[in-house]
Amino acid sequence: MTTASRRAVLVTGAATALTLGSVSFAHAAENGDDLVRTVTGTLPPGAPDFVYLPVDLPPGVRELRVAYAYDRPAVPAGTQGNALDIGLFDQRGTALGGRGFRGWSGGARTEFFVRADDATPGYVAGPLHAGTWYVALAPYTVAPQGLTYTVTVTLRLGPSAPTPRPAYPPERARGRGRDWYRGDCHLHTVHSDGRRTPAEVAALARAAGLDFIAGTEHNTHSGHGAWAGSAGDDLLILLGEEVTTRTGHVLALGTDPGTFVDWRYRARDNRFGRFAREIRRAGGLVVPAHPHATCIGCAWQFGFGDADAVEVWNGPYTPDDEVSLAGWDGALAAGRWTPAMGNSDAHRDPDRVGTPQTVVLAEELSREAILDGLRAGRSYVAESAAVSLDFTLTDGRGRSAGLGERLTVPADAPVTARLRVTGAPEGGTVRFVTDQGVLFTTQARDGAAEWTTTAANAAYVRAEVRHPVTAPPLPGALAAFTNPVFLEAGQPAAR
Repeated sequence: MTTASRRAVLVTGAATALTLGSVSFAHAAENGDDLVRTVTGTLPPGAPDFVYLPVDLPPGVRELRVAYAYDRPAVPAGTQGNALDIGLFDQRGTALGGRGFRGWSGGARTEFFVRADDATPGYVAGPLHAGTWYVALAPYTVAPQGLTYTVTVTLRLGPSAPTPRPAYPPERARGRGRDWYRGDCHLHTVHSDGRRTPAEVAALARAAGLDFIAGTEHNTHSGHGAWAGSAGDDLLILLGEEVTTRTGHVLALGTDPGTFVDWRYRARDNRFGRFAREIRRAGGLVVPAHPHATCIGCAWQFGFGDADAVEVWNGPYTPDDEVSLAGWDGALAAGRWTPAMGNSDAHRDPDRVGTPQTVVLAEELSREAILDGLRAGRSYVAESAAVSLDFTLTDGRGRSAGLGERLTVPADAPVTARLRVTGAPEGGTVRFVTDQGVLFTTQARDGAAEWTTTAANAAYVRAEVRHPVTAPPLPGALAAFTNPVFLEAGQPAAR
């Protein structure tokens, strides 16, 4: 399978993996204090998801540096070319969910380094203990001609500096007490494939009128310690990870500092439930991201049984978001309730932080309160801070329920759905949606829109604000939408 000597092909129940012969520095070329070895090989179409190149580190290494390259031959139209990701595991090994992870840059970088006191963004600084380390190669796509790669490993010898203790952002900001808080919970920086620093992202979040954000790098927690200087009384910064598997992406949202969640499995491996539980044990939410995205490996295939919320709207509104919205609405109509979110997934210019954003009712501006609000569905999604919604259901006795809540009324008693809108798009529409579909439509304008229904006719009501139609038969792009308010037929409790 490769021109390098092969040690073993492992089928672990998580993903097929190929382990190559070890790279030894016993007879390596010396360049001053550096030891350098170069390995080449070729991976065929159908290669395993992960190929591990063992590297035997001798004692006294103060820096490990890896550079790699691979060929990109021309391919026929409609055929995928070569794409090769890279990462690193230390002497603790490559076991799924183990402690050996030391970094991942995917395809964003062609080289990286790790030292005790510093590391390339995406990688984790720390001691370079002697033993067998592993360069992880992940062939994302392989051309029909195969994928030929070159990996150069450089060891720099000498005493190591101390490893600094990471500083993390606080879990609470000043806030406004119980209020609606705006956030963007899917953001990338230079710690994965983004092009902005954490400080630049935080500045853009403040400019977008956000109260909280979350750093969610692809398959690494290296950025957790880079956010502390960007937090403040006006901006809560949550930590997390975008777990980027080959059969869908999921946000580990609001996890404890330093939490790493493994991504090396597919839906068919029946491993996701284990890692969903890990996310929750770390205090986070499990949020499938862009479930109907069209990029290779991006569409969500794990099902929603383990989800705490789902990212229905990702970045500027596109047809795959409309498909995600329809799928989420279909699950609601079938009685499967998972709160919806919207996030920017911003990586670089011209991606706009806060487009869209999730607006959540929380008791305070803290990690715990924000996650509680998201988990309960006390939230709506808006394209910007210029759009605000207030949506309630009220019965004839003055009882009301808000987003994510339940109102119990006699089956045939009238219930008024009321949406107050600020920042409505000119020429757009307001739509009230139930388990039977869109049952009320009116012109979008700032102010209130009302509609009356009953629990016999609607298991829930949610609201949408849309821009004018531009590509019929599709409706206009969303400007905002709410989570549902549920109706239950029965006798309300006595007041």
